[in-house]
Amino acid sequence: MNFAQENNSSSRLTGFGVVVLIHVLMAYALASGLAKKVVQAIAPIETKVIEEVKKPPPPVEKVVPPPPDMKAPPPPFIPPPEVQVTAPAPAPTISTQSQTPPPKADVHPAPPPAPVAAPAPAPRVGPKTAAMVCTKMGKPEVPSVNWSGRAEFKATATVKAGRVVSVELAVIRGASDRKAQRAMQNAISQALADTYECPGDHVFEQDFVFNIE
Repeated sequence: MNFAQENNSSSRLTGFGVVVLIHVLMAYALASGLAKKVVQAIAPIETKVIEEVKKPPPPVEKVVPPPPDMKAPPPPFIPPPEVQVTAPAPAPTISTQSQTPPPKADVHPAPPPAPVAAPAPAPRVGPKTAAMVCTKMGKPEVPSVNWSGRAEFKATATVKAGRVVSVELAVIRGASDRKAQRAMQNAISQALADTYECPGDHVFEQDFVFNIE
């Protein structure tokens, strides 16, 4: 009899049985675990009834009484007293009867009214001239220009403290040469500023005529 073969066959059976037992345990464990998961998945769903939150009632509005009427009461009505107006008695009529006619009065025509003298004309108020306010007046120098003819200007000068401080020139009859006209205007302004002495503060007008041949 071969004991070696029997030992090998028994050890194989033992190992086979252990393997089968392990597989059975693993299958059981898997089955039990899946069963729990299925039970958890099929567990009943809990439902809760949520009560609606009631809103608090609105605050009671305070009724403010209207302000008292501070107007003064109207004055009591007092009826006017009854006054009886009586019409005045008519004045007595006085009638006179004269037997003799009244004397005739001498009527003389009134003398004609005296002629009223016409009012004196008001003095003419016009611009002052240099002769009215100035004590010294010089003549402007005739400039040397390449032009001949007659030119007229009106100067309006402003005097402060006796001296001419500003001059405005108006051309009455100008020169055809602009350069000559400008030279004559400069001569007028220089003469007014340097040679005119007019005590006080004034505004006067003065005419200037140039005859250049």
